[in-house]
Amino acid sequence: MAPFATLYSAVTLAVFAQQAVAWGNLGHETVGYVAQNFLAPKALAFVQSSLGTTYSKSLGVAATWADTVKYETAYKWSAGLHFVDANADNPPTSCSVQETRDCDGGLCILTAIANYTTRVAETSLSAAQRQEALKFLDHFLGDIGQPLHVENLKVGGNDIDATCSGTDTNLHAVTALDTGMLTKNVDANHGSEATTYATYLIGEITSGSYKSKTSSWLACTSPTETLSSKRENPPTIESDVGKLLAARATSATTITPLECPLVWAQESNAYDCSTVFPFTAGSDTCTGTYYSNAIPVIDLQLAKQGYRLAAWLNVIFDGATNLP
Repeated sequence: MAPFATLYSAVTLAVFAQQAVAWGNLGHETVGYVAQNFLAPKALAFVQSSLGTTYSKSLGVAATWADTVKYETAYKWSAGLHFVDANADNPPTSCSVQETRDCDGGLCILTAIANYTTRVAETSLSAAQRQEALKFLDHFLGDIGQPLHVENLKVGGNDIDATCSGTDTNLHAVTALDTGMLTKNVDANHGSEATTYATYLIGEITSGSYKSKTSSWLACTSPTETLSSKRENPPTIESDVGKLLAARATSATTITPLECPLVWAQESNAYDCSTVFPFTAGSDTCTGTYYSNAIPVIDLQLAKQGYRLAAWLNVIFDGATNLP
């Protein structure tokens, strides 16, 4: 399967502008550090060998690479892969994501995850190519948990004026799951360090408030699915990755749609209705009720995506999630 560089011929200015800010370095590093803690033996060995001393053998250090290179001429094609536009929803009234409707030309974060899953497992590729695929997965599994990366309204919130701690900016840059609020929280409660913040989230996963929720994080069934529509064999990370690797073995040229990333995108998108867009224009998003409602969602999404990234890599390299 070809890298997206050969498939993406151009990126519009509007698309590129939408992704000017994502989780920010702090958020992506946190996702990477959380994931690193839960890697199974073969996945950990590959990550450490692939990333090497350049990235301190760490998903946390490597997690920001994809945001850095999208500004470079050689990687401008990748800018549109950081998101999927939910074109027909209208937050806060209605929220939804559909791959066939919203993945523009079949090129978006959903297909990117599929593509780079295949490439990171492809032993015929060079070490540099597999490292690139790993770094994209490291980043995109974080981005898909960011509600404004699965939203099209007002260019993912970039065209909505907002204020954070007295500074005028835009909704994408400061609100629910982005740099302004996240940085304020980590500065105040976690020593301004991604590693300290990740350690806190890992504790919540292993023995704290998230422990009872982790099995549901690995489920790939939409929470809106009715009892009558539930399948006898619901999709899993293992089945998603398995069909990709089977397609690779037969040299298939198309990217197989995945069910788990779509469910995770829909889950993130739902926060656009419940948490992100219900704000009062002109108010400071980094104070008061809006801020206090957003921080638990930020914590949850970062912990969740770190855990899912580990599970995804574990299935690729160890054959199972190897997580409780």
